[in-house]
Amino acid sequence: MKVSKALPLLAIVAFLGFTSCSTESAVDDKINSIEVPVAPEAKQIEIEIMELINEYRILEGLNPLNEHNIVKAVAFTHTDYMVEEENVSHDNFFQRKQSLQANAAANVVSENVAYGFSNAESVVNAWLNSPSHKDNIEGDFTDFEVSAEQNSEGKWYFTNIFIKR
Repeated sequence: MKVSKALPLLAIVAFLGFTSCSTESAVDDKINSIEVPVAPEAKQIEIEIMELINEYRILEGLNPLNEHNIVKAVAFTHTDYMVEEENVSHDNFFQRKQSLQANAAANVVSENVAYGFSNAESVVNAWLNSPSHKDNIEGDFTDFEVSAEQNSEGKWYFTNIFIKR
């Protein structure tokens, strides 16, 4: 059974376009630790997305973000879930947030998701052309990661998670 199948469904989020984002600040409630899988090795498209985002941030006078293996692992579980469900969503975002709070000392967690873009530049440009996604890219974060997975037809699904520690 894949890790993503083990995550209980908290809510179904209606998909309003080919990209989506979500942000939620940390709360002081007790957080249960959620087991985090091992992060897969980065694909070339993921490396390029991260480089493009950091290049953009630097040009805007913002700090570049650090890579983070726990964030990578959590992003991967969601991308894998979206591929299995054949749906771009923020389903189970609260669980990803809790996992990152407990395992990566995250105080703030945000994510962008996307589907169907064929290269790093196209997905980053789509996020930058959307005010809410751009806000995440320009946000006050310390670390980030991206996961990109292809479905059986070769279409890419993306999860880009940002955290502030």
